[in-house]
Amino acid sequence: MDWLSELIGMLMRWIQDLGYLGILIGLAVEVIPSEIVLGYGGFLVSQQQLTFTGAVVIGTLGAVLQQWILYGIGRFGGRPFLDRFGKYIKIKPKHMDIAEQWFQKYGAGIVFTARFVPVMRQVISIPAGITRMNLWLFTLLTLLASLPWTILFVYLGMKLGSQWATIHEQAAPYIQPAVLLGLGVLIVYFIWKQVEGRRRSL
Repeated sequence: MDWLSELIGMLMRWIQDLGYLGILIGLAVEVIPSEIVLGYGGFLVSQQQLTFTGAVVIGTLGAVLQQWILYGIGRFGGRPFLDRFGKYIKIKPKHMDIAEQWFQKYGAGIVFTARFVPVMRQVISIPAGITRMNLWLFTLLTLLASLPWTILFVYLGMKLGSQWATIHEQAAPYIQPAVLLGLGVLIVYFIWKQVEGRRRSL
């Protein structure tokens, strides 16, 4: 695992050198988890190399850009592309099956609610692209869901300062309730769509 530590260290230095652009690119391609990139961005804020507002804005744009890429893969590559190359971007067929079922059953709103569910928050963008969901609506829902996540990790990275690498442990008390809240919102959305569907069938 020494090579992985060296890779992460190299990427962190690269992000530091590029500043806001490094955060943007780091999140868009997500070679390393977004929490680490955002946490390191918060650390740079604590070192007064970046501003908090700037890191949040660029972090949110980077998250949206990443989802645009996945949306584009779905729109122009479709399921055949994912079946062949999905493993290289860490997307399993079973996750795609679930995302497609959710999207077909519950519509565009799932793009927002699924952002709070681990794994699904990335995968859901692909069926949105496959079904050619309106890009402006997709972008708006993605931005609204990405903003609180970005604020949280930039803030924690800033507060932790040189201890930013412990961000996963420090973020756990915040993430667990957020995930539970997200699942609660998802369940409510599912129920609402079920009730709405039954009303239309009457």
